Amino acid sequence: MTLDDVKTWVAHRPTLADTLGIELTALTPEYLEGRMPVDGRTHQPMGLLHGGASVALAETLGSIGAATRIDVTKQACVGLEINANHIKGVRAGWVRGRATALHVGRTTQVWEIRITHEETGALVCISRITMAVIDLPATQEKAA
Repeated sequence: MTLDDVKTWVAHRPTLADTLGIELTALTPEYLEGRMPVDGRTHQPMGLLHGGASVALAETLGSIGAATRIDVTKQACVGLEINANHIKGVRAGWVRGRATALHVGRTTQVWEIRITHEETGALVCISRITMAVIDLPATQEKAA
């Protein structure tokens, strides 16, 4: 799957990622990368990047990254668990997430997502997500 393939695959699915302004920026055999604005959509009341927005970026990248490792016409990846450690606050600009597979198995995948502030390079959040790989019902296979 190329980055353009991934963008096409997710384009017809309105999601939280659209609302938060998440953009996919790179896909290599090693990682998937994306970015998210730090603005009114992603702030908490103190004017800092909301921890939940960081987790939404992490889950978006981990989930899409996992999907690049399966046949999406026959299987899907769904989240089992996600955790996040918020390291540094950000008030403005963009954050960039890089999702890297730690384990890609037949029934589970584990991804690490490092989120950094684009302008300073500072580590903002580190997250890990565990995905279950499930078979799609025969009626859904072609729709994927």
